[in-house]
Amino acid sequence: MENAEVIRALYDAMNRHDGEAMARLYDPDGRFQDPAFGELSGKEAGDMWRMLTGRADDLGVELVEHSAEGEVGTARWIARYTFTRTGRPVVNDVRARFRFADGRITEHHDSFSFWGWARQALGPAGLILGLPLLRGLVRRRAREDLERFRSGRAGG
Repeated sequence: MENAEVIRALYDAMNRHDGEAMARLYDPDGRFQDPAFGELSGKEAGDMWRMLTGRADDLGVELVEHSAEGEVGTARWIARYTFTRTGRPVVNDVRARFRFADGRITEHHDSFSFWGWARQALGPAGLILGLPLLRGLVRRRAREDLERFRSGRAGG
């Protein structure tokens, strides 16, 4: 599979809520990073996608643009979903950078406006904490959710 096709397959699988298919696109030693989870490596990235797609009933993903040349690629994608903790709707415009080896993702870095995401997902009450404190709280909760998910999986 060409690297541009790997990108398309990743977001098609996300839109279908197929975290297992997403996980298969990553190298076993691959790394993922974003503002919510921080850096994940190895099986953590696949388990994050399994967890997120498994609990996001109304997740919709639009791959706006993507490209790949050689071992690197980029994408812009938009996620629409309801944030589970608050029930608030979110539209998140994300930029992604990728590195590939042998047709698999070895590095994936998502970036988005954390402030914009927090305003939508948490509303004004969450923003009272201030951005640095809020970012730490969100990351800690995201990692705790992932650890609970992983501990419930055999071999996780």
